[in-house]
Amino acid sequence: MSTPHRPGTAPSGRRAALPADLPVALDEGTSLWSGGRVATGGAPWKVVRLGEAAGPHLAALRRAGPRGLADSSAIGRALARQLVDHGMAHPVPPPRPGPHPVTVVIPAYGRAADLERTLAAVEGLPVIVVDDCSPDPEPLRRAAAAHGARLVRHSANRGPAAARNTGARLAGTPFVAFVDSDCRPERGWLDVLMPYFDDPKVAAVAPRVVADGGGPGVLARYEAVRSALDMGARQALVRPGARLGFVPTATLLVRTRVLRHVGFDERLRLGEDVDFVWRLADLGWHVRYQPQVRVAHTPRLRPSAWARRRHEYGTSAAALAQRHPGRLVPARPSAWNLAVLACLAAGHPVPAAACAAATTALLARRLGGLPGRWGLSAAIVGKGVLADAAALGHALRREWWPLGLACLAAGGRRRTARAAAAAMLAPIALEWVTGRPAVDPLRYAVLRLAEDVAYGSGVTASALRHRSWEPLLPRPRLPRLAQRPAR
Repeated sequence: MSTPHRPGTAPSGRRAALPADLPVALDEGTSLWSGGRVATGGAPWKVVRLGEAAGPHLAALRRAGPRGLADSSAIGRALARQLVDHGMAHPVPPPRPGPHPVTVVIPAYGRAADLERTLAAVEGLPVIVVDDCSPDPEPLRRAAAAHGARLVRHSANRGPAAARNTGARLAGTPFVAFVDSDCRPERGWLDVLMPYFDDPKVAAVAPRVVADGGGPGVLARYEAVRSALDMGARQALVRPGARLGFVPTATLLVRTRVLRHVGFDERLRLGEDVDFVWRLADLGWHVRYQPQVRVAHTPRLRPSAWARRRHEYGTSAAALAQRHPGRLVPARPSAWNLAVLACLAAGHPVPAAACAAATTALLARRLGGLPGRWGLSAAIVGKGVLADAAALGHALRREWWPLGLACLAAGGRRRTARAAAAAMLAPIALEWVTGRPAVDPLRYAVLRLAEDVAYGSGVTASALRHRSWEPLLPRPRLPRLAQRPAR
């Protein structure tokens, strides 16, 4: 069972201040407007007004670029804290060589050969292997003994959440690294990840988990660029509603004292990683994703096993929706953007432009007397329309897959179906163009659609099982046009 929140588990007060020597760099998705008085971006995406005193410090951050800047002044530190908390900037600490006070916890169920490779990858660290009641425990015992790892065995199969909690309770170091038995961190991984904990608000840091290449088939080549565990090449602050809403616990480095209060929910056999990250965020902790570190993962390359695993991921949706109401809806389109998209889908560009212009005017009025507010307003409205179109296309491929497949089948005959098909397929085409995978466009699109349908069918199955429609229903919203100033 998950451990309830106790006083003192959330970062607060002076402990949350950034160290004066910790460099910070603007996120690549952060844009500055109105002479640096407005910033857009963050996690979740937002519009933030900045005080005039922040201007020189913000300009210095911008000049520093990706290498970052450690501004030790009071205003500079306060600004850095605000930007990092908004997800508009990231700490960029230099790597720090070990040894590191980390215990590796490996939940295992069979697959002794994979465990052998994982143990070899984390050689030199204290390791706890938790055998979750494998049918044949002897191969796991031999593998653990050969590498000097401590082995703990559950008397009944309780799932990965329980295995991680068991290992964390036995760890005697300030940090715990959860590493699945089919994952292999690259050399020097802790040297890069550990310095992120210099920020006292950081509870966990995740590396990039990529499929172990080398397979001969098209599915292996697809997995090399579209693994379900691969969160991409861009670092991020991870939280609900952000560009990166969760990270998998296939490999995750966590503060041990956090785990004493915020454990994994053992009632969840799937989705426990999402629930864990969201509960940390609710308490004010930061979870960071750093793709500079790569972890090799053994993918499932049999088509049936591959599709079944995607379906299983989807079956966690209803249970997560019950624990986190409102966070798992398939789309949150703005009512204004829906009107624009509906006019475009019906073939009426003039009313669509009029609606977009009205939205731009309302937003410009909300932004007050800021210089350049009309250009900023137009950019926000355009970005919002494109983002909502992509979100609706994503939902048509996944949660609303029966409707999406019907639109693809009827795409040539109805205008609205063609618009829906474009919203579904355009992001896939963009992925292929920018990623240039070793898979031809047609097979890439087919596999991408098959992956989304498998996941979406799992969402549908979980909704029916729990008698909850929340994971399937959209939640239209009125746009939030501006945020309170950050001083």
